[in-house]
Amino acid sequence: MSNSQDPKLIERCKQGDRQALEQLVETYERPVYNAAYRYMGNPDDAADVTQAVFLKAFEHLDQYDPKFKFFSWIYRIAINESINHVKRNRKQQPLDEHIVSNADSPEERVQSENISDGIQKALMELQEHYRVVVVLRHFSDCSYQQISDILHIPEKTVKSRLYSARQLMKDILSEQGLK
Repeated sequence: MSNSQDPKLIERCKQGDRQALEQLVETYERPVYNAAYRYMGNPDDAADVTQAVFLKAFEHLDQYDPKFKFFSWIYRIAINESINHVKRNRKQQPLDEHIVSNADSPEERVQSENISDGIQKALMELQEHYRVVVVLRHFSDCSYQQISDILHIPEKTVKSRLYSARQLMKDILSEQGLK
């Protein structure tokens, strides 16, 4: 995700333009919330983190380096805030959102919900450096390059972590009998 209008909006924000601020928030609020939600698994915590991300981003807008995409910069803030929020609260709740299924029978719906719960539980069991790459890649649809930019790690490291995270999730799902 990148918006060609971002540099202009950022400049206008720095000059105190509230409309520019509102446009940036409108553009990035949902992706930031989704990243926070997928990382923490709690809608209220994700909303709190989303608000904190935008406050922090606009307080430190003068520190934004325009040679990087604004998307990458604000996502990095979102991930850091999510990690800090989890550490502060010392809780990791499982995701409670179920995959919606078009299953015809109640048995198929139950099976689909069990698989969804298992995947969400496995995700929450991953160490944070694995979980964050999975969330960015599979739930936020970021490319390897975007994840690299957001996390400030080489693209090869992103791929390696994703591979390891997938293997760990496969093992966890096997233990749950869901493989």
